[in-house]
Amino acid sequence: MKLIDDLRAEHDLIDQMLGSLRTFVKVRLEGRGNPADGARFMGFFRHYAGDFHHHKEEEVLFKALAERAELPADRGPIAALTEEHRRMAGLLDGLEGLLGSALAADEDRVQVEALAVDYSRSLWRHIDAENSVLYPQGEERLRRFHVRELPSRPMTEAEAAAREGALALLKAYPPLHDAEVHRGDGCVACPSFGTTCEGLEYEWWTELEWEEAEERRDD
Repeated sequence: MKLIDDLRAEHDLIDQMLGSLRTFVKVRLEGRGNPADGARFMGFFRHYAGDFHHHKEEEVLFKALAERAELPADRGPIAALTEEHRRMAGLLDGLEGLLGSALAADEDRVQVEALAVDYSRSLWRHIDAENSVLYPQGEERLRRFHVRELPSRPMTEAEAAAREGALALLKAYPPLHDAEVHRGDGCVACPSFGTTCEGLEYEWWTELEWEEAEERRDD
């Protein structure tokens, strides 16, 4: 499905930009880097990751899963991932006034680092959960209802400019690798697993899927 292929490709850039954001915050805390680049990072995550990527997920993919594949929208993966979008947008709200500031106050320095770490780790795990669970399983369930493609849309000028700006930022601030973030495949990679979502099997599986799983275990 081209829409899902596009969403995966967008994840690749967002993933890199999260590491670049962490590098930017690190060098700013060391008194280096260009404070004006803070607005460029905000533009990318607001316009490209939010207005373009997350909006397509919610308004096209998630809506199709609920309306055309008869999956629950008020609980489980769709509700959990939508709420994560809202939470991460809130973290950006906190970062917005700090990324381009002088970071002269100790309180600002502590806060900008904490918010950048929280935002990047949350979105990395969110990306892993969507790539490994939501996208493949969502595509399979849509096919059961004879949905083989979903509409996408071109970027607006603001979204395209945010993407172009990202390519320059990646050169200026090579992505940092966070060895402490736990990444991986499956529902366990999702920040919502075990809190607001019990996982794909419990939230989406039909009785037939459970019966087939039991039969495989018996074999």
